[in-house]
Amino acid sequence: MVKKDLDLFNEITQKLLDAEENNPVVTPVHPKTIFERFNLTLEDEPMDDKAFQENLEDIVLHTPRTASDHFFNQLFGGRNSKAMLGELLSVMLNSTMATYKIAGPQVGVEQAIIKKICEIIGYDPQTSSGTMAAGGSLTIFKAMLMARDNYDKNVSTKGVSMDMTVYTSKESHYSVPKNAAFMGIGRDNVRYVNTDDRGRMLPEHLDQLIQEDIANGKHPIYVNATCGTTVLSAVDPIDKIADVTDKYKNLWLHVDGAYLGPIIFSEKYKFLVKGIHRVDSFSINAHKMLNTPLSTSMIVTKHPECLYNTFSNDADYLYQTSSDEHNLGKISLQCGRRNDALKFWCLWKSVGTKGLAKIVDHEFYLADIARDYVNNNPDYKLYSFEDSIAVCFNYKDYDTKDLCTQLYRQGELMVGYGKFKEDEFIRLVMVNGGNSKEDILNFFKKLEEFANTKYKATEIVNSTHI
Repeated sequence: MVKKDLDLFNEITQKLLDAEENNPVVTPVHPKTIFERFNLTLEDEPMDDKAFQENLEDIVLHTPRTASDHFFNQLFGGRNSKAMLGELLSVMLNSTMATYKIAGPQVGVEQAIIKKICEIIGYDPQTSSGTMAAGGSLTIFKAMLMARDNYDKNVSTKGVSMDMTVYTSKESHYSVPKNAAFMGIGRDNVRYVNTDDRGRMLPEHLDQLIQEDIANGKHPIYVNATCGTTVLSAVDPIDKIADVTDKYKNLWLHVDGAYLGPIIFSEKYKFLVKGIHRVDSFSINAHKMLNTPLSTSMIVTKHPECLYNTFSNDADYLYQTSSDEHNLGKISLQCGRRNDALKFWCLWKSVGTKGLAKIVDHEFYLADIARDYVNNNPDYKLYSFEDSIAVCFNYKDYDTKDLCTQLYRQGELMVGYGKFKEDEFIRLVMVNGGNSKEDILNFFKKLEEFANTKYKATEIVNSTHI
């Protein structure tokens, strides 16, 4: 049965690859009609094999193709075959990473990744640690929990008993206030630090906010710096922020590198994270710039005892062999945690650290190509800057939201829009390491052809549209 379904997988996969080549962007189906368009209802009786295959193919071939060279909509894209191989093998093995008893050498695979990242950012790999998690929001949550428990050792038993405050820039990830609510600190105790004209946190304003809170009897516990803001992909000045946090006792500094974190592998661009060795924790996603399947998120810390103090809990029915060092459930928020390490290990092992650097550098190169095109064309206006993989622009006087929505609805391109301060623009993100210079120039060609020949200026975009 397994072989039969693997053959079916190969057949459907080949059709998907053919479709990506011939029709890179799927024309979307309106969400209100999906149950009419597709046979999704679950019945009492089984579907026969032929109908099942046709049904499954129909769903797969109408799903947005995030690996295509026309997809620029999210902070991920592309496909790496070695990483995909590791993902498929992880599915076949179906290990949980909670204990060494069940995961075996897969524990070593994850630990090798964590130790190497620690080494690259300047932590001592012998006295630092980390874990993998299901996405960037969860790695930030883990950092915030460690910061809380490190500040007040009684929280895990007594609960939150003081007014704690956390700090993040106005351009940071949306999960920070959400996490503050989850951990008992509350959204009202999140302080938003001002940013400069590139969206980078202003350390002097951070210091001012901290001092004001202390004067008012608050307890600052956590600063969230960003390596790759969501819209402009700016990097906060980590070294200068660390100068601020070092002045205060038990104030945890975390760098959210979910987006642009892979620049640590690049000799050319790692200057952007100067001072990274000074932070208490750092998170990075391989499923964005490094084209590893979702989700591949990691957090490392120079305080391994904080991982254990916050996340460990004994369970005799679970931890039955080996030492805690190899039972990764003791440092994880999750128990049943899938193996997200093997896919990234396969990529890293197959190309080496230098190969990861080439992927990162190539994406910056593609961004240079796009910026040069925009800067040398009078019909465009640029809103972003150098040393960024987000190229933000507007074309002629077209309405940004409307143009992006119509491109998507008619299956031409998938690209999103963003806003910084008062400006709204198209946000072209270079996270597909498989793209070429020609792919980027073709994006602009298709955008211009569509805008000048197919665009319906009278169409109004509202919440009822996809």
